[in-house]
Amino acid sequence: MQVKDIGEQGLLRILQKFCPAEIVGDDCAVMPTTPNQSLAITTDMLVDGVHFSDRTTGPYYAGWRAAAANLSDLAAMGAKPLAVTVALAVAADTAVEWVEEFYRGMTACLQEYHTPIVGGDVVRSPVVTVAITAFGQVECDRTISRSNARSSWAIVATGVHGASRAGLELLLNPEFGQNLEKVDQTSLIVAHQRPKPRLDVLPVLWEILGSAGEFSIAGMDSSDGLADAIIQICRASGVGAKVDRTKIPIPDIFSEIVSTEKALDWALYGGEDFELVLFLPMANAELLVEKIGNGAAIVGIATDSTDMWLTDSSGIYRDTVLKLDRGFQHF
Repeated sequence: MQVKDIGEQGLLRILQKFCPAEIVGDDCAVMPTTPNQSLAITTDMLVDGVHFSDRTTGPYYAGWRAAAANLSDLAAMGAKPLAVTVALAVAADTAVEWVEEFYRGMTACLQEYHTPIVGGDVVRSPVVTVAITAFGQVECDRTISRSNARSSWAIVATGVHGASRAGLELLLNPEFGQNLEKVDQTSLIVAHQRPKPRLDVLPVLWEILGSAGEFSIAGMDSSDGLADAIIQICRASGVGAKVDRTKIPIPDIFSEIVSTEKALDWALYGGEDFELVLFLPMANAELLVEKIGNGAAIVGIATDSTDMWLTDSSGIYRDTVLKLDRGFQHF
């Protein structure tokens, strides 16, 4: 049997056997350090030709995206970023300018969140590879886990989905989207090249949940797609979901460039939008959406079943099952 036979999720299930069950399974490992604080740790690896290429991102934006992916994982756990370390593998003939631009991109993203690069490693490799480990701090009673969702809770997406996938299409296919205004083309490309981790959502969330008198929430980020996030949370929590396709926040300009079905597919499975997907009681969800705005929406509800359905409140489309294998998988 080979890795390709079991796929990414199958490989992860095997590797998790070698880790403490109470530590792995979320966007970050969370380890208590003091009576009231925990350290959140996440590692992401990026490989040239798999996660980035000069055709679509270039070194500066590859660096930005690498940093943003790690900060997004911290946001998904409710953690404030502290620092990152970077392990870089490059060929001997890699241009020094490429490396410098990559680090400029990382630094530009990290500086927005007052997060320094505090160390790392450099090795030789035939393929450019970057591994970033990010460290964050979270109060023990504010840790966001995937396994806390409950039936009847609302499902919130903190912003529009599909924009990054559309930006990638514009970069790969110059003929795509030629009918769009230049400003709209740029906005989609920026969504792909310079994503924003949603750390800004956390203070609003703490304010709402604090006033509610209890910390009731589950969540993760949508880096692998909105559908992936919903499915992963449901599986970890032992609940199901009904997601209303008419409620999913999609960029308005999609109506000018793709079909309704393609727009939905990119929103659910395109990935790399780096929004947060949160399950929480309905009243809190409604208040959160109202306060953060900018495309945030309640897209569905958790159920006491283990089935995950895409529904249509308009009655035009039949219900379909959300699938994990339609998003990006490494194997």
